[in-house]
Amino acid sequence: MHPPEGMEDAIRLNLIGFLCPIPVHETRRVLETCEPGQFLEVICDDPETLHDIPALCDRIDAKLVSVKENSGEFTFVISA
Repeated sequence: MHPPEGMEDAIRLNLIGFLCPIPVHETRRVLETCEPGQFLEVICDDPETLHDIPALCDRIDAKLVSVKENSGEFTFVISA
């Protein structure tokens, strides 16, 4: 399976096992280093991230491209 267009150079952040506030803090920290338009893929298993990461994106003007859930793991694709 090929990554979506533009995702070839995405930064991937695996935050499985970390609880609030770590996923949001780490997502923000990495997004601050991203170039505009660069993609970040964040994988979490804390259900609180379903609220917290979209709220973070709104606060810092990042675009939440997609959110997917699979067996209790949440994958967020964010465009810086």
